[in-house]
Amino acid sequence: MTIPIQNIYYLLCYAWDKLQEGQIVSVSPEDCQTTAELFARVLDSGVTHLLKRGLDRDYISEEVETSSLRGKFDITTTIKQNLLRKSRVHCVVDSFSYDVTHNRIIKATLRNLLRCRELDRDLRDRLLRLYRRLHDVSDIKLTPKDFDNVQLHRNNAWYGFLLQVCRLIYENLLINEVIGDSQFRDFLRDERQMARLFENFVFNFYRREQSVFKVKSELLTWQGVDATPEDQQFLPRMRTDVSLDSPTRKIVLDTKYYKDSLQSFHGNSSVHSGNLYQLFAYLKNFYLKNIQNGDSRPIEGILLYPTTGQSLSLNYEIHGHAIRIVTLNLDTSWKEIRQQLLNILEPNPLNQTLSILENPEL
Repeated sequence: MTIPIQNIYYLLCYAWDKLQEGQIVSVSPEDCQTTAELFARVLDSGVTHLLKRGLDRDYISEEVETSSLRGKFDITTTIKQNLLRKSRVHCVVDSFSYDVTHNRIIKATLRNLLRCRELDRDLRDRLLRLYRRLHDVSDIKLTPKDFDNVQLHRNNAWYGFLLQVCRLIYENLLINEVIGDSQFRDFLRDERQMARLFENFVFNFYRREQSVFKVKSELLTWQGVDATPEDQQFLPRMRTDVSLDSPTRKIVLDTKYYKDSLQSFHGNSSVHSGNLYQLFAYLKNFYLKNIQNGDSRPIEGILLYPTTGQSLSLNYEIHGHAIRIVTLNLDTSWKEIRQQLLNILEPNPLNQTLSILENPEL
């Protein structure tokens, strides 16, 4: 699936829920030729912005051996190492330093990008200048644990956007330690990674861009099940990707990411069967739950697939539930993508009266 670079940038900003921070970064995605160049330019602009604002600092503990008391006196280590005979003591000193985890991650990412063969010389030179300006920050070899150890708060929240970019670069930059260069992996081909990205994008888009529906992800319990608690624990969990609630409508929207929006069986195309079964299970259990709670709102289901080619808009009514299978064309302008997503939520009378029984491949 080929998605224009500028649309990838919008997808990421929404998926990370960093739209405002993404707009601050001075980058024109349409001028970028590759995803590696896009992320390098984002990092270039973002780190430059950070340096103008001032890098974040925090207190870090450092163990020192000194001839005078500083910070917290560590008597145990002092005695064990017999330092008093040398007129020295062991202390733990808190210093206000730039050498904090989030700055280390940024510096390490800059270093890794400098080895990327896909970047032109001018961009690589700009990254090198930024790397050298972080001389008060330790140079580390990145691990997933480093990202997990970051603690952000109100005063350094803007780091969140850049750290998301750094994590994406870390997960997709393939470094060859033998020859000393690196190459950015096409993460668009990773269906698992893109499925998570697409789901988060749709969720945060509807949360931000419309006010009719409340947007959430719901954990749904199985209704009408007669089984022991021990047996029930083996039932699969049901959690919606996107649930949209208004006083008059409830929509269960399930996002999927495949290379092809339809499955093929003996030369016949049909909706992905597992996706439809899953959505119908959600609708049926929500319906039974609502009956118990006296909620008479209709429950609608939508399967949403991204596409850059064939568009689909299929409408069914199955056991009283309106179900739509639609695609979102990502190979168009962002204005059009936004309008497509908003149109999906409009009440849509059936324009194809089809029975599910007429499609045995489903």
